[in-house]
Amino acid sequence: MPRPRKHNQTIPTHIDQTKIPKGIYWDSSGNGRWYVRDGERAMKVAGPAAKLSDLHDIVEQRKGGSARDTVGYFIERFHASAKFGKLSPRTQSDYERQANIIRSYMTPMGIPLSAVLATRLSPTSIQRVVDKLEDAGTPTKANHLLRYLRRVLSHAVRHEGLPSNPAKGVEQAKERARSGMPSLHAFARVLSFARERSQRQAHSAGSVSAYLPHLMLIATVCRLRGIEVVTITEAQGTPDGIRAVRRKGSRDNVTAWTPELSAAWNELLRIRGDAWERNRVPYPLRPEDRPMFVAEAGHALRKSALDTAWQRLMAMAVKEGVIAEDERFTLHGLKHRGITDSADKAAGGHRTERMRQHYDHDTPVVEPSKTTEFSGVISGVAVTIPVSD
Repeated sequence: MPRPRKHNQTIPTHIDQTKIPKGIYWDSSGNGRWYVRDGERAMKVAGPAAKLSDLHDIVEQRKGGSARDTVGYFIERFHASAKFGKLSPRTQSDYERQANIIRSYMTPMGIPLSAVLATRLSPTSIQRVVDKLEDAGTPTKANHLLRYLRRVLSHAVRHEGLPSNPAKGVEQAKERARSGMPSLHAFARVLSFARERSQRQAHSAGSVSAYLPHLMLIATVCRLRGIEVVTITEAQGTPDGIRAVRRKGSRDNVTAWTPELSAAWNELLRIRGDAWERNRVPYPLRPEDRPMFVAEAGHALRKSALDTAWQRLMAMAVKEGVIAEDERFTLHGLKHRGITDSADKAAGGHRTERMRQHYDHDTPVVEPSKTTEFSGVISGVAVTIPVSD
């Protein structure tokens, strides 16, 4: 029979020491903390404000599952649901990241947000989480987490008996309006940098993926989203130009060949051919089954792999002084750049004028308004008063 714990005068008085769960210990140094042993390492799991029920929830979580009716419990139930299973792999991966943020976010009570009973949460407490992340300079992260938490708790209301959703009515963080579009100078410098580094041996120091400079050019000139450019097949190379197969209801169109586009297309065929020969990949018979962008192993390039390669390129360009930190731009910003530089703003395939204006960052030059001049002198100053028609 295990020996009972000795009474510890430094443990907060609101804790019944006879009911402290096995495997959790009190450290009185500083303001005090509750910890567990992870091998030889002591790991903090709660602060001095934690309640006895919180300590029991933490122990249950460490056994492999969250205590019933905690935020972590409802996360596990949502992720095990059929609705979650129908989400795309990319969305599921993103939701797993949000769940890990909630598991690691420490509340003022000194316990993870995932260990809090959902019925103890209120719009005010969740608003504090959003505000804290916004104040830390990550408003996008705050809103992403809020949307995820709102969805998890809505599922709990509908399927798990949670009385209400405390994430409803919480105000989102104010995000900075940012298109991610590169300046012409930043785009040119990064494109030149990508061309030079793509010539280096794959996986050597300072190298980038061989397809990157060609992808940058095609995405910009054809005004494509990242997913639209990475899924281009050989069948989209028509006699007239590159046919864009667009998402989100935008119209498909064909961008006429230019010498630069033709050169990029031919280089992609060469890069793909080398990868297929090197890895002995069977040559698909139909052009629509032949992707233009392939990974080193010869299989079709995935969007997640492209995102990783893009972030590495941006980080390297900043580190080596090619562009400044505030000149970094996004993969989607290439579409903004392409539409802004187009004479026909509808070339991006958008059906509405509102979306065309969203992607067009040109400052328009307009005619002056019609005026009727009334000249007078006020305090010796001649003025012209515009009068509307």
